[in-house]
Amino acid sequence: MDGECALCSWGARTLAAHDPRDVFRITTVQSETGSALLRHHKLDPDDPWSWLLIDGEEALTGSDAIIRAGRHMSAPYGPITQIGRILPRFIREPIYKFVARNRIAWFGRGDLCGIPDEKLRAKLLD
Repeated sequence: MDGECALCSWGARTLAAHDPRDVFRITTVQSETGSALLRHHKLDPDDPWSWLLIDGEEALTGSDAIIRAGRHMSAPYGPITQIGRILPRFIREPIYKFVARNRIAWFGRGDLCGIPDEKLRAKLLD
């Protein structure tokens, strides 16, 4: 996740709070680990929509990653993310990219690693 984005910080806190089986680990695109993971999966760490979810052997990005993450989350966010499955990918992915491109302008900057949230801190890789 983008460690400098308020929307991404909210997303990370939401993942941490609604992860009943403790499956998520989170790293920022700015970190060495996050940047290396993105490059390994042929993604550009400087690309604003480089959100990556690794689920087992599968790497997902964009709206696919959000929908998959929702499968592991408790209510209300888990079921809410599954609504995205109704829309075909060719419709939902441009929406995802539009929001990703404008996320800083709309939601501002935030500091993911500076958040004193113990659940989130326990999930941060670095």
